[in-house]
Amino acid sequence: MNYFLTGGTGFIGRFLVDKLLARGGTVYVLVREQSQEKLDRLRERWGSNSDRVVAVIGDLSSPGLGIDSAALKDLQGNIDHFFHLAAVYDMGADEESQQVANIEGTRNALKAAADLKAGCFHHVSSIAAAGLFRGTFREDMFEEAEKLDHPYLLTKHESEKVVRESCKVPFRIYRPGMVIGHSKTGEMDKVDGPYYFFKMIQKIRHALPQWVPTIGIEGGRLNIVPVDYVVDAMDHIAHAKGEDGNCFHLVDPEPNKVGEVLNIFSDAGHAPRMAMRIDSRMFGFIPPFIRQSLKSLPPVQRLTNAVLDDLGIPPSVMSFLNYPTRFDARETERVLKDSGIELPRLEDYASVIWDFWERNLDPDLFKDRTLKGTVEGKVCVVTGATSGIGLATAQKLADAGAILVIGARTKETLDEVAADLEERGGNVHAYQCDFADMEDCDRFVKTVLDNHGQVDVLVNNAGRSIRRSLALSFDRFHDFERTMQLNYFGAVRLIMGFAPNMLEQRRGHVVNISSIGVLTNAPRFSSYVASKSALDAFSRCAAAEWSDRNVTFTTINMPLVRTPMIAPTKIYDSVPTLSTDEAAQMVADAIVYRPKRIATRLGIFAQVLHALAPKMGEIVMNTGYRMFPDSAAAAGTKSSEKPKVSTEQVAFAAIMRGIYW
Repeated sequence: MNYFLTGGTGFIGRFLVDKLLARGGTVYVLVREQSQEKLDRLRERWGSNSDRVVAVIGDLSSPGLGIDSAALKDLQGNIDHFFHLAAVYDMGADEESQQVANIEGTRNALKAAADLKAGCFHHVSSIAAAGLFRGTFREDMFEEAEKLDHPYLLTKHESEKVVRESCKVPFRIYRPGMVIGHSKTGEMDKVDGPYYFFKMIQKIRHALPQWVPTIGIEGGRLNIVPVDYVVDAMDHIAHAKGEDGNCFHLVDPEPNKVGEVLNIFSDAGHAPRMAMRIDSRMFGFIPPFIRQSLKSLPPVQRLTNAVLDDLGIPPSVMSFLNYPTRFDARETERVLKDSGIELPRLEDYASVIWDFWERNLDPDLFKDRTLKGTVEGKVCVVTGATSGIGLATAQKLADAGAILVIGARTKETLDEVAADLEERGGNVHAYQCDFADMEDCDRFVKTVLDNHGQVDVLVNNAGRSIRRSLALSFDRFHDFERTMQLNYFGAVRLIMGFAPNMLEQRRGHVVNISSIGVLTNAPRFSSYVASKSALDAFSRCAAAEWSDRNVTFTTINMPLVRTPMIAPTKIYDSVPTLSTDEAAQMVADAIVYRPKRIATRLGIFAQVLHALAPKMGEIVMNTGYRMFPDSAAAAGTKSSEKPKVSTEQVAFAAIMRGIYW
């Protein structure tokens, strides 16, 4: 037998061609001129050559599929089965492209089938042709379809209507359910249908242990079928005698509800199950106009869109969560009886589907999460870049190809660092600035914008730390003034200077190097922690104002890092600290991923402890305060002796790794 296929290189088509080749015939595949290489690659997959799988040059959008007269003459009367699979199967596609592919494409395929004098036209429709029919939709039903407002539903219905009214050769119609990957291999070519919710499941898995119960939705029934079942059934029915003019539902007669589907894939992805599923009918007592009014509120819409965008779920998909239609499949079951073709249960192959998605289709796999991919050619400003965290960060940015702007107070050191970074191949621009001087900050901002036009990333790293107990600070109010001047006012001055340009460009990211002390309420660091807390609060407020303008903030609650800043406190020589390179990697992660906050787990735990049991947190910090004394410098004395560190202090510092004492 000879076969002609549109969409033969598509997802369903590539499996169907394999089945048809097994029957010993020749398969003619419609391909565009520019897609012949794709067919060549598939021939290797099928273990076939150009004699068994023949390319027919044409286009779905052209009359008669654009098949030239010579090819038409050669094939006329020689095609036993014409399979029309080509269509747009994406609910998120625009209306025009769906009209062209689904409706006009079907008209063109019908004309080609008539011109070729094909033996039978096999139209692959979809359960979408039923619209949002309430109740059970039988295989002999068509005109009864309801609520065809969505372009995908409408065009699938109209394309089937074209076949029913205009086909000049015998025809058979197939309505598959939501086609997902192969039940044995998991193979799938795109994210669609239930796959849209996999990222949500994955994020929940990362946030919560599997044993934690969650709350979700019940929803309507999702009719999900694996591609191998669809192809096996279609191949068998197409070759069965006496079935012309019939329609076949390739569906699950007992589909799972949305909540059940999500739980099945949660099990497959080792994520928590939804122990409580809310049915929308619970809110039936609320008048529809009130529900619609709430949905239409701008804050609700923005929050909904932001969540959906983060999860990669098209908004149109949400309208199908309460899918109301069930499908009868008596005709399909009749023809498949004794064929050995059975629909596998979703729970039996869900793990295979999940595994293939996570290894091959997870959108995060295709994002450039490297620092180079994020900052190459971008203007990145780092303050306090001549030592410690700032220097290590500048080195990473220079190596990643950023247009690096560094600022620091001492010109000689700044020039040395700039020269070293240029030797590494960096594109470096150094400007002297005392970031505790507001006029100097303004000059720095103007110089950078005049010379570079914009700032894409600002790393507020320049800072001053003072370790001194309050008992030794009663006559040192200037400690609080100078830490606030640099750590808060200087950073805010830069943000306010660069922000207008960022807002105009609708692009910008600010990374603030804060402290774990803000989370732990570190004793002896009241002036430092207060200044960093002020910057944290300012950034949260600014982020709320600029959230919709793509200007974002990341606060890094940096743990104790071995830098020149902590050198005067000799006791830190004996406690665990981060290296500057480890700290710079936290900055790099902030630039790449743009989270709201980066903090150690211990820091987050301390914040939670202070929120839930503040007295307990206070006692823990007081214990550390009493265990670690003020330094000689803080007490105003001089001592060349290295302070002795007890085993208790070492043990306590090891447990509280990274916390300032």
